Amino acid sequence: MPSPQSRAAPPPRPRLTREAVLDAASGLVSQHGPQALTMRKLAAELGTAVTSIYWHVGNRESLLEALVERTVRELGEIRPRGSTPQARVVSIARTLRRELRARPHLIAMVHERGLTERMFLSAQRALAQEAHAAGLRGARAAEAVRSVQFTVIGHVLVERNRERAPTQRPGEPELWEPAEAKAADDPALARALARPPDPEKVFMASVRALVEGLLGPPDPPLPQSL
Repeated sequence: MPSPQSRAAPPPRPRLTREAVLDAASGLVSQHGPQALTMRKLAAELGTAVTSIYWHVGNRESLLEALVERTVRELGEIRPRGSTPQARVVSIARTLRRELRARPHLIAMVHERGLTERMFLSAQRALAQEAHAAGLRGARAAEAVRSVQFTVIGHVLVERNRERAPTQRPGEPELWEPAEAKAADDPALARALARPPDPEKVFMASVRALVEGLLGPPDPPLPQSL
């Protein structure tokens, strides 16, 4: 039997930080919603005392405010990618959709605190810069920015509603399935619409068509020198 001196000591716990507390709190909210976030649950998740949580982030309301501020800051870190304004706008839209989809409960908390406009401000500025790069100014540039922003938000809301909706009963047509497609004039269309939609494909098709309509088609590549 090993002596008390020979027993290996448990590894020391990593030092608790404010960011670690916010990471754990964000995980709880993302999985179960704000109502599941209690200081006791958070302390258990981190393997620490409740008093340590209070020391790092204050009370529960202060913790929620810190989560909201961090969510706003993270959505402000979206950076465009691509070699043309059109490609960069599509990349902004795609990233914004992904970020909104990844944290629905946190986004709801931001909205409840009246910070929605601030949350989208950075993406709005990036979109405006690309609208200018495409030659748009004034009201036309504003229309392009808002159209992309509203399209992203609309898609996210539709996707969330579909996920929360009851399972489609067998034999029930999709809401947008055209009856005339079944009349054999376009059986491939009927078969395609009978399958569940791919949200990513639908979103990308919508955004690309919208961006091309607003900003014009991308410039053709320059011919290679002989």
